[in-house]
Amino acid sequence: MKSHPLAGMKFNLQALRGDLFGGITSAVVALPVALAFGIASGLGAAAGMYGAIAVGFFASVLGGTRSQISGPTPSMTVAMVVILSTHANTLLEALTVVVMAGLIQVLMGIFRTGRFVVYTPHVVVSGFMSGIGIIIMLIQLLPFLGSPTSPEGPMGALRGLPEAVVNVNPSALAIAVLALGITVLWPKRASRIAPAPLAALLAGSALGMLWLTEAPVIGEIPEGLPAPMLALPSLDFLLGALQPAIILALLGAVDSLLTSLVADSMTGTRHKPDKELVGQGIGNMVSGLFGGMPGAGSTIGTVTNIRAGGSTPASGVIMALFMLTLLLGLGRYVEPIPHAVLAGILMKIGWDIVDWRLLLRIHRLRRDHLVVMLLTLGLTVAVDLVTAVAIGLIVAGLSHARQLKRLELDSVVSVPMLDRSFFADEKDMAINDPLQARVGMVALRGVLTVASSRNLVSVIGADIKDHEIVLFDFSGAKYLDDSAAMVIEQILNVAQDAGTDVIVVGLSGTVAEMINTLDVLRHVPKGHVVDDLPQARRIARGLLGS
Repeated sequence: MKSHPLAGMKFNLQALRGDLFGGITSAVVALPVALAFGIASGLGAAAGMYGAIAVGFFASVLGGTRSQISGPTPSMTVAMVVILSTHANTLLEALTVVVMAGLIQVLMGIFRTGRFVVYTPHVVVSGFMSGIGIIIMLIQLLPFLGSPTSPEGPMGALRGLPEAVVNVNPSALAIAVLALGITVLWPKRASRIAPAPLAALLAGSALGMLWLTEAPVIGEIPEGLPAPMLALPSLDFLLGALQPAIILALLGAVDSLLTSLVADSMTGTRHKPDKELVGQGIGNMVSGLFGGMPGAGSTIGTVTNIRAGGSTPASGVIMALFMLTLLLGLGRYVEPIPHAVLAGILMKIGWDIVDWRLLLRIHRLRRDHLVVMLLTLGLTVAVDLVTAVAIGLIVAGLSHARQLKRLELDSVVSVPMLDRSFFADEKDMAINDPLQARVGMVALRGVLTVASSRNLVSVIGADIKDHEIVLFDFSGAKYLDDSAAMVIEQILNVAQDAGTDVIVVGLSGTVAEMINTLDVLRHVPKGHVVDDLPQARRIARGLLGS
């Protein structure tokens, strides 16, 4: 059946409308954040705007995450404060570090380092997603009540909450409640015309501008385009700036790729991590050249964009262009928007980010998975996202290694071979004792890694001394890492010290490559390394002199 010729156009128009709403809504939400981060970094409010435009545009056009919004983020802001205070004496030097960090991110993408983020366990992703949602709601508590946002993050917001409650601004509270109510109760059918965040923004702004005029507003927005800064600092500074540039690049890469995972989980799509790093890097290079802040994937902006209907890179481009129009003179139309409107919208967004699907099943989680999720969530809220994910990955890795150890050791078999069974095909061989087992077999199957390597000695070592000959059967082994290979060498040394002869069977593929590369069998006679069990049986008989 042929599709209607206008079907694709309808889809494109729907996607464009969603991108338009998503881009504008996320721009309005990101605007005060960019201004605040610019001031907090020490570069100035305008630098926050320049960073949001440059990184937002180039990361969308050249990046690998369809619906991601990029711009200044908390971790990048803190990093710039450190760079300005300890690594740079002038503004030009600080911006040079930003350009260098962008270049490093481009190189990271070219050398395909971004793909490793896909191995982040779901409990870690769930933990930092829920933590981000809680952070958004905590940070918005103060503007929800009419007080300024705390520069100390979520913990500062909690400390300032009692004073904000005492000095609540009734106008701001009413506007915030209206905006929150609209985002919660907005009917799905109406979302086809205008998404809930945009409807809340329009209604709350109208209420604040026409009647409840005492609520705090966004205020003055910088205007005008920046001039490029092309002067090159000294070679000594460039060498000394390499370390902070690497740290800034890694922070931005982690921030961006974790936000990409959030976008993937919300949209069901799959981002291209290496391409994303290239886009982010180019955006940061351009931002640094024009006096802007470094940026990364913004979780708040990305979630706002997706919730408002953004689904393609066009939404990020629209966001950047909208921010650019504000710089070119249209900022006065945004200046009267109350902070409380944004607080109400972000409260609902924060609630939606929390991974309630997993939290509601928390009693069904395995204990080690529960620990990883709660640890990541707690550190995200109390410390920062990068620390939380780093520690979450370490703990998850340790837990995974423990599970691997059990599975890998279960695939290692060490058994005595009765002479009457092992030499059954040798008709002329006399078996004097029917219970005699002069040959033992160690069968190594599946995968053996560092997780189980240290326990192989205790599992196998004691059995070796009980036999005159031990067969090491690698025919079922699929993979062996360097740690396991070195431990096997240690076991062979145990056999040598005990006077036990060793025959190696079935080495092939990558297992043989690893064993030969590390010269693990250097003490095993070449004639004792065979392809199959019949060959091993004949060698064993010769060694026993039977």
